[in-house]
Amino acid sequence: MPILFLATAHPNVVERQTSIFKRYLDGIDWDALFAKSITIIILLILSSIAFFILHSIGKKIIKNSFKRNLLKGVVATGRMNTAYTLIQNIFHYTVLFLYIYTVLSILGIPVGTLIAGAGLASVAIGLGAQGFVTDIVTGIFILMEQQYVVGDYVKIGTVTGTVHAFGLRTTQIISDDGTLIFIPNRSITIVNNQSRHDMRALVDVRIDPNQKLSEMKEIIEEVNTELRPKYPDISQDPKILGTVDTPKGLALRVAIFCKAGAQFQIQRDFLAAYLTALTEAGFEIPASPLNLAPEGGN
Repeated sequence: MPILFLATAHPNVVERQTSIFKRYLDGIDWDALFAKSITIIILLILSSIAFFILHSIGKKIIKNSFKRNLLKGVVATGRMNTAYTLIQNIFHYTVLFLYIYTVLSILGIPVGTLIAGAGLASVAIGLGAQGFVTDIVTGIFILMEQQYVVGDYVKIGTVTGTVHAFGLRTTQIISDDGTLIFIPNRSITIVNNQSRHDMRALVDVRIDPNQKLSEMKEIIEEVNTELRPKYPDISQDPKILGTVDTPKGLALRVAIFCKAGAQFQIQRDFLAAYLTALTEAGFEIPASPLNLAPEGGN
């Protein structure tokens, strides 16, 4: 039958450990520790309130300054909004850095020594600060090269929409369905800016080659003449390019150059007007008209 041996601590060892722990507790100046803790808590609360007030007042000052300049019309609205969001970001991160520095100083952490020792830089890079730095550098180049500004209609990668805000780390895009999309600046490699030049809306109307194309063109010209003055965003008079062969059959193609962002509405309106006028004139459209997506160009 196996024999179990139970090891128990010697009474003298237990008493010695208890005595050491008791002397350690007795050596603590509880009054001073309590007073210091209260002081630190009060300083943290006051610092937090002070930085909150500073952050709020600073944002209001920046907002009012840009609002006055925007009303004066000194700079274009898009550039003004871009600079506004960027400066807001810089101010926000500056206040945040100062707040963290103040909190660490109150807690007694030697921030200056950490920075001087370059240990903080190594830790920051290990935590992914290199991505943060890349975002900032990329954002600076985007701003310097004026690749886009707030309000531009752009395509970045697979995302298409209007630039809502431009910051140090991210660019905010509002897609066509209203979704707010955040894109890290370091992920932006190719930008298709569709707001810098006129856009071309192509309208294709399916035709029957047995019908009189010359009469159809005359009707389309009449529609163009009637609608052109109603759309100030059209930069060039609509032009009939002629008959084209599309994957769905022959079509009569019309090109309309207009300001960026207006091509979709203009394309829909002119197509509807063409169909109405042709139908009233007795022409039969072979099938549903083919409406191609707009293309960029000059």
